[in-house]
This record gives sequence, C-alpha cells and structure tokens, in this order.
Amino acid sequence: MLTRRSPFAVPAAEQIWIDTVTTLAQEFAATVADDDRDARLPIEHLRALSASGLDAAFLPVEHGGQGLSYVTLAHTVRILAAHHPAVATVWLMHIGAAHALVTMSSPDEAAFFAAELRAGKRFVNALSEPAGGRFFLAPQQNATPAGENWTLTGRKVFVSGSEAADHMLVNTSIEGVPAFFGVTVDDSISFPPIDETVGMRATRSRTVLFENTPLLASRRCGFPPADYANLITVGFGMLSIGIAESAMDAYATAARKSKGGAPSQAENQWVQMETGMLWTQLQAARLFAERVAWLADERSEEAMPAAAESKMLANEVAKQAAAEALRVGGGGSFLLSSPIQRIFRDAQAGALMAYSVPLTQQVVGEAVLADG
Repeated sequence: MLTRRSPFAVPAAEQIWIDTVTTLAQEFAATVADDDRDARLPIEHLRALSASGLDAAFLPVEHGGQGLSYVTLAHTVRILAAHHPAVATVWLMHIGAAHALVTMSSPDEAAFFAAELRAGKRFVNALSEPAGGRFFLAPQQNATPAGENWTLTGRKVFVSGSEAADHMLVNTSIEGVPAFFGVTVDDSISFPPIDETVGMRATRSRTVLFENTPLLASRRCGFPPADYANLITVGFGMLSIGIAESAMDAYATAARKSKGGAPSQAENQWVQMETGMLWTQLQAARLFAERVAWLADERSEEAMPAAAESKMLANEVAKQAAAEALRVGGGGSFLLSSPIQRIFRDAQAGALMAYSVPLTQQVVGEAVLADG
C-alpha cells in the first residue's frame, strides 16, 4: 500500500520493537483465517509477543521495563491489527490492564503485577456489565463487605482472552463509588459457554461469572496520576486503522485482478476515484490516531478527548474500507475462502466497543456545541 512519512515518528531507540512486531505479525497472519473460522484464541502468538520482551518493555523503567512510548504502542497495535486483529485486540487489553494495575496499585502490589507480566502471565480487563451502556466505567454491581475486604457476585461481559487469564482488572461499586481491583483468577471465577461473536471471533470475547470473588483491600487501586493516559484508550483507534489498512490492501488486490482477459477494475475511472478518496480518508484517520499517541507522550490533557474522537473516525473508516473491498471484490468476497468477508466482519467490531460510535458522536457533538 502507498505510504507517506508521518510527523509522529517512532523514537529511533524504539524502532527495534517495531521491527520485532512486524516480523512476528507476518508470521501470525498465517493462522488468521483458521483462528477466525475455529473461534480459537491464538495464545501461541500472544506468548510469542511476551517471549520477545515486548510486554515487559512497556513497563515503567522503575518496574524493570523500558517505558516505551505511546507512539510505539500505537504502531504496535496498528501492525498487529493489519495482520491478525484478534491478536491485536487481546494484546492491547492485556498490556493495558497490566500497565494500569502497575500504575494504580500500592508499591508492593505494583511490584507483584510487574513481576507477573515479566514472567509471561496473562492480564485481562473485566469491566463491562450487561446493559452497562454508557456506564462502562461507572459499575452498577455492588461489592459486599467482608471484614476489611469485599466480595463480588455478578458478571462481566465481552472479556477478551479471559480463558487464558491469570489476573483481571475488575471494577465494582462500593457505597456508590466506582472502585477498581486487581483480582487473581481462582475457583470463584467461572466461564459459561461462549456466545460467539460474528467478527473478532478469535478474541474469545465472553461472559465471566464471579461468585463471592474476593476483592482484597490491599489490591484496591488508587487514582492514576493526573497526566496518565490509559494504554487501551490511546491504542483503540489503531485497532480499526490496522483493519482498514488490511481492507485497503484487499481492495487493491481485488481491483487489480483481471477476469477472463477483461481489463481489471483498477483501470476503471470510478474505481480510481473511489480509491483516491478512500486512501486519503485512511491517511487522515491514521494521522489523527498518531497525534493521540503523541499527545499522550506529551502528557497532554488533550490526549483522552482526542482519543475518543480518533476512535470514532477510525471505526467508521475501517467499516467503509471493508465495505468498498466487498463491493469491488464482488461475489467472490462472500466466499469463506476470501479474506475480505473476514475483514468486513472484523471491521464492525471497533464501532461497537466502548465507547461506541453513536455515544461518542453525542459526547463530541455536545462538547462542540457547548464551546463558546
């Protein structure tokens, strides 16, 4: 695919990680179709990322990491998503949960979770509740006091990669106040039969049941620093950018294909015009997502609002690129053997992930109309 230089470059010292991720992602692509077909969690790929040292490198320096930049995070997610979207999604949730626990926990617990990440243990986010909607980070399920600690009975939904999890970042309500805890998976946590999604099937996104699960006071998270940017929020838009790039590649491949000696669609003026606009929209969305990562590296208070706007745009561009690939690919795109049908299904997922596109549109619109 045609590329352009970006003003938001990966730091030179961190380029080795982008090279590592690119090499691994190309290997991961070999199983993306089978993993989707079988709805199989690609755990060996996730372990390969950990074994490369990538996970630990994102830890703060004081916890044995390299404190890699948000720009490197963004491009890691983009590259993974272009080759294997499920790997990108589960990895982002994993590294985001681990980094949040290390950042928001007490010193002893932060050291414990950092050591667990370095040892290759798996982390997940268990935050969404049934019918939670816009209350994604304002949980409605209440914790039950248990001496100095609490317990949680309830369920979380759309927990990606949960069946391989060792630790979870869990939220609950304590006397009407949202609280976050680090929870180690034990027998009080169970996984009912999975209700498979249409796209992103290999994330194994599913419901998790909690039955008197201990919430230890020692593992209750504090508030992050005021200038802390959540890794998942920063990287979310790049999930859709990566999928959009793979859709763009599939679109171009389909357009160039000649059938029965007839001229390819790439020679049609309408296809060329459609391609020009689609490519430009993708570049704009990617630049926006890169700017979000740059703002996070600058510790700017604008990073989180920009991340919501960027995700919304990236989600819609991915859906459009996949739809155009489906149109240019024609009837063959509907065959299970075609990568386009999988890309099309995967492209829908980002717009449904919290915060959804409709909700983000409303929030952004309200902010714009209230300004001035």
